[in-house]
Amino acid sequence: MTQAVATQRVVVGYKSNTQESHSDKAAAADASGKGEDVGQRLRFEQRTPTGEVVFDLGAEKPKAEVAKILAEFRSDPSVAFVEPEIIMTSLAAAADPNDTEYRKQWDLFETAGGMNVPGAWQKSTGKGVNVAVIDSGYVKHGDLGANVKGGYDFITSDTTARDGDGRDADPADEGTWGAAADCGTEKNVDSSWHGTHVAGSIAALTGNGKGIAGVAGNAEITPVRALGKCGSGSSFDIAIAMLWSAGIDIDGVPANPNPAEVVNLSLGGESNGCPVYYQRTIDRMVARGTTVVVAAGNSNVDVANATPANCNNVITVASNNREGGRAFYSNFGSKIDISAPGGETRRGTDAPGSITTPANGVLSTVNAGKTTPTGAETYAPMMGTSMAAPHIAGLAALLKSAKPGLTPAQIEETIKKNARDLPGSCTGGCGAGIADAARTIESLGTGTGTDPTTPSPRVFGSTSTLRIPDNAPAVTSTINVTGITGNAPANLKVSVDIDHQWRGDVVIDLVAPDGTVYHLKALASADSAANIKTTYTVDASAEKANGTWTLRLQDQARLITGTLSSWGLTF
Repeated sequence: MTQAVATQRVVVGYKSNTQESHSDKAAAADASGKGEDVGQRLRFEQRTPTGEVVFDLGAEKPKAEVAKILAEFRSDPSVAFVEPEIIMTSLAAAADPNDTEYRKQWDLFETAGGMNVPGAWQKSTGKGVNVAVIDSGYVKHGDLGANVKGGYDFITSDTTARDGDGRDADPADEGTWGAAADCGTEKNVDSSWHGTHVAGSIAALTGNGKGIAGVAGNAEITPVRALGKCGSGSSFDIAIAMLWSAGIDIDGVPANPNPAEVVNLSLGGESNGCPVYYQRTIDRMVARGTTVVVAAGNSNVDVANATPANCNNVITVASNNREGGRAFYSNFGSKIDISAPGGETRRGTDAPGSITTPANGVLSTVNAGKTTPTGAETYAPMMGTSMAAPHIAGLAALLKSAKPGLTPAQIEETIKKNARDLPGSCTGGCGAGIADAARTIESLGTGTGTDPTTPSPRVFGSTSTLRIPDNAPAVTSTINVTGITGNAPANLKVSVDIDHQWRGDVVIDLVAPDGTVYHLKALASADSAANIKTTYTVDASAEKANGTWTLRLQDQARLITGTLSSWGLTF
């Protein structure tokens, strides 16, 4: 349960058997009544793609007032959860520009704190893999631009966005500068070009005789803008950006033509637990096959207090310094999965904001502008878990390119099993160690491309939500399968993600293209547990693989409705 913070918006998840869970009017009326009880005015703003309701408080309210609002909702048995909006910030500290020589990229090749990346390049360079960078957007850079494809701007606040037009198809970084008073800092903040720096670490052009090399120099980057003024952004905007990045349809936004296999989140906010709507968002992404890489945070505290690093089903990345120890600022703890080079342009004992050792930062692509972009592209060292995460996102792209059938869980496990111990000190927990790219890729035993003795599975899916009406005729969702030779396998995997507060009511059938019905789940009236999030195995070897497969769902009891969030077939 997330604690109260000063905020302007809250998100409420109503239980699925309530009118508020599907009626905007009912939700608005409920919030209005609760607002009156605590002396606040709550306005219905939007319903999230995962079904929760966002209420606006009219202005940022102090922590004490927000606590009363949260308590009012939590006292209502029809409310599953309520959580405040969290303002996320980029997790890096910018430094002065540095030279553009590859030899300065200690993070790629040095034996102490580096990640042994060059040894992986003979077997994989990330070709054919798309990495979405959800960050401050992208400013044009000649050492990166050829790998940048598409993108979108999800910032809804005009003040934060600076472009004045809400969500749009232009992910250009408008600059993150801000006055000290606006940003809550001692000094005015210059633009960091943070998203471009992160993208460069992942996929700067390699072998082009210019600048730096990316970890996965042939991967594609989709810039997704969610951080604006002062390097901050709404947790709600970011969650929606995450779904879109993974190829999940968002109302009012054009479909993502190039869904990401990997998503990098070099951002975070304080929270003593992963918000429910964030975990639901991540679970939907991972179910679709998207690997989610998250920076651990720069507060030198247990990562359990940082979101989305404290969520499940993500790869949480701590930062190591050039000597191979935990960077002084890096969060730590049992939720850390892996460490990667994040650098230290100063020590923890130096004055905050000072830059004493720029060569010990991570060098990457930026712009020379202090506020808005100029025509002068350049390079700069930064430090932070923001810099560590893209090293792992790049490594995930190398793995996915080398063996496309790898699942997010397999990618995480492969990276962790092939890590090496930190040669420097680590207090509090730094995960499996420092990632070793060459060792990780070598462990696949694939050479280049997919292992010919182990064909990669083909996954077909649907993320179109479908309401399952109460005690009513069956509803259906379809998937069109193409490009498979011969029959379906004897172990056809059928994954389903269904929200239902009394799952025993639901009957599930798979219908093959020729009309043959495979019964997956029968009526079980005594099964009162919630939700159906599982994978069934079907012997479909008698069926032609290609064609339209149908999932048929029927609620055969009274009182509770449900929703199909996604389903898929693995051949």
